[in-house]
Parts: sequence; C-alpha cells; structure tokens
Amino acid sequence: MNHIQITDTQPIDWVYVSEGGATIVFSYRGREDPRFDGRVLRLRKTSLGGSGATPSCDIDGEEPDDPMVSFQKDFISQLVPQTFLPELDVVLLNPSWLYLLESLRDRDRPPERRMKDGIDKGRRKGVLATNLIGGEGTIAVEIKPKWGFLPKAHHLSEETAGTKTSACRFCMHTYLRSEEGGFLSEYCPLDLYSQNETRVRKALHDLWTAWDRSDGSRNNLRIFASGEMVKPAQDSYGRLVNLLAGDEPSTSRTDPKDAFISALIPLLLSSKVLQVISTLQRMLDALDIEGLSKLHAISSPGNAQSSLASLTVDPSYEDWHGFVAAYRTGFCSWDHANPDPANIKSYLMAYLLSATFKDCSVILRIKEGDRSPQGAHSVSIIDLDQKSINRLGKWEELDRTIVARYRSASQQKRCIDQ
Repeated sequence: MNHIQITDTQPIDWVYVSEGGATIVFSYRGREDPRFDGRVLRLRKTSLGGSGATPSCDIDGEEPDDPMVSFQKDFISQLVPQTFLPELDVVLLNPSWLYLLESLRDRDRPPERRMKDGIDKGRRKGVLATNLIGGEGTIAVEIKPKWGFLPKAHHLSEETAGTKTSACRFCMHTYLRSEEGGFLSEYCPLDLYSQNETRVRKALHDLWTAWDRSDGSRNNLRIFASGEMVKPAQDSYGRLVNLLAGDEPSTSRTDPKDAFISALIPLLLSSKVLQVISTLQRMLDALDIEGLSKLHAISSPGNAQSSLASLTVDPSYEDWHGFVAAYRTGFCSWDHANPDPANIKSYLMAYLLSATFKDCSVILRIKEGDRSPQGAHSVSIIDLDQKSINRLGKWEELDRTIVARYRSASQQKRCIDQ
C-alpha cells in the first residue's frame, strides 16, 4: 500500500490544535497540497522518560497501521452512519521530523501536559484526518458528552442499585472530583441526550458555565473560532463573540452564552448523532461493570485469577470481526437479564466497545451567517479509539469508589433517563 509521507511537508507547516490523554493534534497550514489541505495530523503520545508504546513490527518488519484507522474503517463504520465519521488515512512518520516538530510546537501545549508527556517519536505511522475545526468564519464546538444512560438494576448489588439507577455515572464522578479539589459542574449528560429542547438548553448552559469557570481547561467542551482554540481569558474570545453575533448590530448583540446555545440548539435537535451514541452505549453495556465482573467470575470457576483485573490479552482482529457480526445479528436480542456464561467473551468485548462510545467526542461546525440546521453545518464523531482490556480492573475499582463516595453525599441529584 502506498502511504502518504509526512516528510513531503515541513514541521513548520503544522500548527498545534489540541490533545487528549493518548494523542496530540496538529493542523496543516502549508502550501497547497491536496493530500494535506483540510487535514489534521494525529500523533500518539508517550510519557516523559518512557520508551513509548510503539507497536511491534509484523513478520515483514513493518509497523502496523495506527489501530485508530483500521478500527474505524473495519468495525466502527458498521455501527455508526458514515456521515458522522471523519476520513482517516495512514501517514508515514520520520523521527528527525517529529523531533523538529516538537521543538517548534511544544511551547504551544498546556504546561500541565508538557510536564507529563510528549510526541512518541518512535512511531513510524500516524493518522491524517479530516480537519473538522478549521475554516475561516467557522465555529467548531467539540463536546465530550460522556455516559448517556442509567443502568438497569438486574446485576447491581443491593448497596449500589438505588444510587446507580438514580444518578448518572458522570454526575457521580463529578461529585468525586469536586471532593478531591475540583469544582462541581451542574452539567448532566442525560439532559444533552434527552432531545427535549429545555433540557438540551440547560446542558449547553452548564457546559458553557464549566468552560468559562475553568478557563477552557475542562475537556467536556472545547470551542474553536476560524481554526483557533478559544479560551475565555484570551484574545481569541473576541473572535468567537463576533462570529456568534453574525450580522446582528453591535447594539443588539446578546450574551455570548445565549448566542452559543441558540446556534447549537437547531443542530443538536435535528441530528441523530447523540441518539446513535447513547443507544450504542446502552446496548453494549448491558450488564454494568458489576454484572460483567460477576459473569466473568462464574465463567472461570476455581480460577483464583478470575477478577477483571487479571485480563490482559486484547481481542484479536478476528475476534472483533466476529463480535461486530454477532452484535448486528443477535446480541441485542439476548436475554441480558440472565446472561449465559458461555458468552463472556462477547460481553467483555461489548463493554470495551461501549467504553469507546462513552469517551468519544462530537464536533459541531457552524458557518458564519448560516443558522439553519442544514447548509454549511456538519456533525461528526471523533476519538473512537479501541480500549484495552487491561483497563477493566481499574474501571471496576473506580466504579466502586465513585458510588461509595456519592452515597455519602449530603445532597444527591436525580438524573432523568429519557
């Protein structure tokens, strides 16, 4: 396969955009080139001082493509309408090119990120993706909606059932973070997913408020104006205000938060994107982590290492092919209230896939002067990475901690799953 060479560009052609826990993103600003115009470069990161997580080569000595590409093309695309998925391509990397890119752009990263990790310069392959945040006169809003459902009580313990079926996972986790020094956000994902205009407005109001209070550091909401990330305390905020105002006279401009909400409401209510995400989350996480743990223990009788924390071998490519085929033909009709231990492998893979959709982001693009749900607007889902099975034990422990701390809260929310 003929892959694109990153050395056909210069490191100075790429501008820092944003990053998450696993990847860092740069947008192309170089000379005209159809291979790179309108694209972003997604690179894997590694902790400082670490050797990185560079994948082993195949029998021909070639590094496999970034799993983000194959996982989306071969599996995610069978579950999510193609219109919601960005275009992804493999790009061949060069260590000296990456070192120069890092030296040029590392200062643009948040200080707290620079202290922890950097570009994995041992990688030979990266990802070119559609640039969903660029474009002069365009506002791009990235929302990480998180968990969009409450679990059923079938597999929950007596101690956790009342809490878990009343308060959503995100709101409970937010409470834990506030107890550890963060601030308590009012945002509830179930409001955003509700398709009820009043509740969606509240969700957007709460997301904006948290974004403003944290000076844009919370990753549930990121805003870009003409390709530049906006922070409330920076000069770029003025550009956002102007774009939101559109053609309105300066004397009649509304509050930026109100304009932001009014611009997004038609797009969110007319799109099926959140329904697609929440349905997949709910159907794939049929047992909750508690039920999954119990089923795994039952399926491994007499095995002292039967906890979820003991699982370390990720599903193979063939395993994923088999599971996605099973999901599309029968998984949703299984009796999940009485799961068969023989299906434990499918349930484990389903939970991993659900975690992908619980952690993805949605990009909403609004073109200046166009406030209709159609036209120049677009909606996409990003960050659909495969999750590793070795995280199940940590997720199980975190779940116990979150629920235990929330049960001790003096005031508890009641989240509405609609």
